Amino acid sequence: MKTLKLTLAAAIALQSGIVLADDYKVQSASPAGNYKIDPVHSVVQFWVGHMGVSEFPGRFDTITGTFSVDAAHPEADKVSVQVPMDSLDTNFDKRNKDLLGPDFFNAKQFPTMSFASTSIKMKNANEGELTGSLTLHGVTKPVTFSLRHIGAGPDPWGGYRSGYVAKTTIHRSDFGMNYMLNGISDAIVVQLNIEGKRD
Repeated sequence: MKTLKLTLAAAIALQSGIVLADDYKVQSASPAGNYKIDPVHSVVQFWVGHMGVSEFPGRFDTITGTFSVDAAHPEADKVSVQVPMDSLDTNFDKRNKDLLGPDFFNAKQFPTMSFASTSIKMKNANEGELTGSLTLHGVTKPVTFSLRHIGAGPDPWGGYRSGYVAKTTIHRSDFGMNYMLNGISDAIVVQLNIEGKRD
């Protein structure tokens, strides 16, 4: 029973973004530098409402890009992210196929989702706002994410890493995806979990 309680607590903590400091070393060094996103430890997740009775998650398993951090000149900070649409996974093959088809993402015509920052404003050392241009389904719109810095520091292989969580809500109709708006929510919660390795 104790093991079950611990496992449940860990799952809740991970879902809510709570750091379990006793479970691993928390990094807290300076994040300054230029980074390449590590696709093995980065993911794009989303949550969508279904028929007004539930919300289910999906994710894009492949993410590439770069980001830079300069505490002395924060106006120079940049983020660039590319996501191939065919890396979609909602844990159901038929739904994946439907979502990648012409009624939704239309991955054949629009194979990549991308984001390029235009400004990053930190409220403090760990929290801020990330604003930029999101290109999805052939449409580019401005989007602002809430930004949280998880930590930065050396890894066991001689490298240096830094990681962030960015979260926002978009409306798929803004990007030309209007199919089944009466059954599948227009508002989509999007979260980027990004870990980068410093050049």
